[in-house]
Amino acid sequence: MPDILCCYKWVADEAYIRSGSGGDLDLSMADYKISDYDKNAIEEAVLLAEQHGGTAAVITVGLPDDTKGIKDALSRGPEKAYFINDPAFVDLEPAQTASLLAAAIASPIPYDIIICGEGSSDLYAQQVGPRLAEKLGIPCLCYVQKVELNGSELIAHRKSDEGLEVVKVSLPVLLTVVPDINNPRLPGLRDTLAAGKKPVVEFTAEDLPSIDTAALATTATKAATIKRNSRLFDADAAGIEELVQELKNSGAIA
Repeated sequence: MPDILCCYKWVADEAYIRSGSGGDLDLSMADYKISDYDKNAIEEAVLLAEQHGGTAAVITVGLPDDTKGIKDALSRGPEKAYFINDPAFVDLEPAQTASLLAAAIASPIPYDIIICGEGSSDLYAQQVGPRLAEKLGIPCLCYVQKVELNGSELIAHRKSDEGLEVVKVSLPVLLTVVPDINNPRLPGLRDTLAAGKKPVVEFTAEDLPSIDTAALATTATKAATIKRNSRLFDADAAGIEELVQELKNSGAIA
């Protein structure tokens, strides 16, 4: 019976993000959610635990106020949560997040399989999973779209540039999964109420002294912009010729 640990990230909901006059992102009115890719990771952890009689738990790094995310994650089926939190954990880069996760898991937290999303909804760096696997000294399989478990062996079907690969690996192992691996469940009221009774183990920066220092610093985050010429062309033969010539001059067509 495998112990399955799933990593997730609590991120700003892009539907509430606004762009300021200078192009800076305004998060003052933003609500937060579990990263969309991590919902698939949580679902796969729970499905594997249900199918093979194992246990599923979640782990995350964030601020002390991010308890809403813990309840949301637990309402999706996991039995336990590990919450690495500290007021200093703001704008962590992937190397720091992986270092914090590795330090907590080595405390130790039991696992046979660790599952991460393909990337996060905000940075989408796709670095935390591979970095975490390297720190723990276990194999890492990325872009997994199907998982089969047979005792101490795992068979992963993964996407690659060349097509579909089928890989067999011995446990323990870390997987990053793609969104089409499953359809995440929607928690009901009973699930949400039950989540409040599930155990949560907390770690702070003082509990995890050996972590990487920041190698990068975020100086600004800007909204994407689209520049338009806003030029109108007449809907006649002359206007069409003028449009074609303008597209050629701009290099849009040859």
